[in-house]
Amino acid sequence: MAKNMTSGSNNSSRHLKRFYYPLDRAVEKPFNWQQMARLLTYLKPYAKTLVPGAIIAMFISTAVRLAVPILIGKVAIDVAIKNGDVGFLTYLVLGIALLYLISYIGNTFRIKWVNILGQNVIYDLRKKLFSHVQYLSHNFFDKRSAGSILVRILNDVNSLQELFTNGIINLLMDTVMLLGIVVILFVLSPKLALAVLIILPLMFYISTRLRRNIRRSWQEVRIQKSRLNSHLNESMQGIRITQSFSQETENTEFFDGVNKDNFESERLATKKSAYFGPFVEMSNAIGTVILISYGAHLLLMGETNGGIAIGDFVSFAFFLGMFWEPISRLGQIYNQLLVAMASSERIFEFLDERPNVVEKKEAIELKDMKGHIEFDRVQFSYDEDRIALHEISLEMKPGETVALVGHTGSGKSTIANLISRFYDPTKGAVRIDGHDLKDIKLDSLRQNISVVLQDTFIFSGTILENIRFGRPDASEEEVYQAARVVGAEDFIKRLADGYETEVEERGNILSAGERQLLSFARALLADPRILILDEATASIDTETEVKIQQALKKLLKGRTAIMIAHRLSTIREADNIIVLEHGKILEQGNHRELMDKRGEYFDLVKSQFQMLNDL
Repeated sequence: MAKNMTSGSNNSSRHLKRFYYPLDRAVEKPFNWQQMARLLTYLKPYAKTLVPGAIIAMFISTAVRLAVPILIGKVAIDVAIKNGDVGFLTYLVLGIALLYLISYIGNTFRIKWVNILGQNVIYDLRKKLFSHVQYLSHNFFDKRSAGSILVRILNDVNSLQELFTNGIINLLMDTVMLLGIVVILFVLSPKLALAVLIILPLMFYISTRLRRNIRRSWQEVRIQKSRLNSHLNESMQGIRITQSFSQETENTEFFDGVNKDNFESERLATKKSAYFGPFVEMSNAIGTVILISYGAHLLLMGETNGGIAIGDFVSFAFFLGMFWEPISRLGQIYNQLLVAMASSERIFEFLDERPNVVEKKEAIELKDMKGHIEFDRVQFSYDEDRIALHEISLEMKPGETVALVGHTGSGKSTIANLISRFYDPTKGAVRIDGHDLKDIKLDSLRQNISVVLQDTFIFSGTILENIRFGRPDASEEEVYQAARVVGAEDFIKRLADGYETEVEERGNILSAGERQLLSFARALLADPRILILDEATASIDTETEVKIQQALKKLLKGRTAIMIAHRLSTIREADNIIVLEHGKILEQGNHRELMDKRGEYFDLVKSQFQMLNDL
């Protein structure tokens, strides 16, 4: 991060490319009703239980609200009061009180059921999204930051909660209420109804003009939240590097810029969404002025001369007051719909993503794997501009230990990724025991392969749970045995709670070497036929490495092992050493054969020993 970086929107936008991927951007689209219908399909599991109950309760409370003003104006005033019938008026008041009690009960159940409905839908949606992301190919994660994925699973799903807990039922309730009021107003007095509702076309025109602008603003809010979370995620994971280089101030300034962008997007979206409320209030005021002035004129005309009765006027006033309430709520619901649309677009983008590595329907279960690996003229590219492997052909025999060596970017890890079928070759085929990997079920393949990486990942939980991760049904004794074999038991027993010690996030309480030993135990407990060690001993000191090398001689027996290492001393005993350069095989053979050739491998070994002698 540049030291002259200053906070602010312009500054942060100039540097966002450094932290974020270019896939998140606001796009101008019309309101997608098809997408909204797709969102509503998540109500289907509750269509016979919670949804009908909430709708019935809504209709009951709405019917009561529409009936009460009529009872007050047409019955209480024009009949009971006009005729001086106190007894009838008393019964009427008790009846209205009973209706309000029924409405209260209906509202109570409606609120209860829609909240349960909303929480269930959000739970289902988040579960489906997380489960779907779990099965996407590595290519998907290569193009996106972890923070942007977290935002969609957490924030974007959360933003739909208000829609499902209140918005949908309220939309139906307010629509029914609004239509009912309009019909009743025209029944009571067509003249007065036309005069009062003349403002509606203007409201419709303005709200239509605002719609696209507001929707784009909420899209931008989602994007800025994604960028904020991406930076937070990166900053927390890289806090040690930040402090090591004394970049706390610069990092804070950069965060301030990202945070300001997020603040501005939220402020603008909220500001635009808030325009609707004051406009409804202004419309209400205009309607009230028309009601008082023109309504008074109709009252003075008298019912017999085309005017209205006092009871009708009172009922009309009640309904007019009620008329603007659902319109105002509909404006809020519409804002919820815009937020939901912006979030659902991003959620469905992930749900519509399909793995690049696809399992065939007729894929076979590979039983009793031997571990015979073949690369047949395999070419692979991570992108169009860079070829990682150039039509290589090689063979790894069952039980053979094969070492892949070469400079950074030579294609070593790519070969390991293709064996695990994290990617598919661009050309050619990778086979195990004579079967193309594309013809084998992914679980069947990967359950027979264990991978140990240089940057090993330790999950939150106990030591025991981490070792057992690849084989959850393993007994405790089997876990202990795996730890013993790789030499991990010594440090585990020194921990306060032994195998039950909580290692916290990413195994922060453990050293790099201890984490690597756990990953060895985890891989070996899974009892794989193929073991891939990708710079697996890079984080382990020389003394520990000697112990592991001794253990590996026993553990690799009968297994096909692929070892990737820059430290050439770790691969001297390999059955076959393959030297790679820019995705091509330069030479291969065992250590002695390659040293006798005095080729690339000889030069690599010589340069490493020269560096050691210089030290």
